[in-house]
Amino acid sequence: MKRHLLVAAALTVLAAPASAAPDFSGIWAHPWLPGFEALPSGPTALVNLSRRPNGVQIQTRLVGDYKNPILKPEAAETVRKMGEESKAHFGFHNPRNQCWPNGLPFILSGNGLQIFDRGDHLTMIYRVDHQVRRVRMNASHPAKLTPAYYGDSVGHYDGDTLVIDTVGIKPGPFAMIDWFGTPQTPALHVVERYRLIDYDQAKEGIDRAFRDNTLPAFNNPPSVNLNDHGKWLQLLFTVDDPNVFTTPWSATVTYGRAAAPDVKGAVNWPEDVCAENPHKYGTEEDVQLPTAKTADF
Repeated sequence: MKRHLLVAAALTVLAAPASAAPDFSGIWAHPWLPGFEALPSGPTALVNLSRRPNGVQIQTRLVGDYKNPILKPEAAETVRKMGEESKAHFGFHNPRNQCWPNGLPFILSGNGLQIFDRGDHLTMIYRVDHQVRRVRMNASHPAKLTPAYYGDSVGHYDGDTLVIDTVGIKPGPFAMIDWFGTPQTPALHVVERYRLIDYDQAKEGIDRAFRDNTLPAFNNPPSVNLNDHGKWLQLLFTVDDPNVFTTPWSATVTYGRAAAPDVKGAVNWPEDVCAENPHKYGTEEDVQLPTAKTADF
């Protein structure tokens, strides 16, 4: 009870008076992998222990910091085992490489995002497998929830900040909090806060993105325009799951405007359909695609 009172006091904000909502339109990019930007202090996200001699993390060897004090012992052991598997072989299954809905907060790790404000709801589209979320605005969670991979999300504007509260998140077959295999349970609760910031403010998040993550060699569009000194979009999110974590923890994801990939200056939303290429050419077993065994009509 004490935990939930603390989280509620810290995260529950009354809806702001009617005013012009911030303009989050356009294509936003966060290509750094594995994604979350750990905060400089306080309870925060796991980072990759696997590093090259120059300190750069090894994206293909995901060894989460299982000694991070946010983890309860059983969760820490799961992360440790996942890290050993990643070091010993090609890695472990996650919702992204198995073409399953990524769920929350995994999908927040990037790398392309569009937000459409429809008044009574928001539609959020992610580049990875064109996954879609819907957020009901100025609404409450129902008394009886039907769990879903993206849960039940309700939002409101707190001044210039979009606040989204999500519960009822259904663990999928490969469900995990992050790329390091941190587990999740139905008690998971995620709060997101999005706001536009100036480049000078964004630079601190960008620096943490480079410190904790790397830009992949296949950094196809939409890749972030690092020279954009206009507005950036920063997400500060908080995760709580008392079955997994010792305390609520927070991290950021800093999005920049997607760079224009062609000479005409157009920014495209590329095809990224995981299920169209499920074969691994002998290096791994084929992707375990979601499959309907019986007709749903």
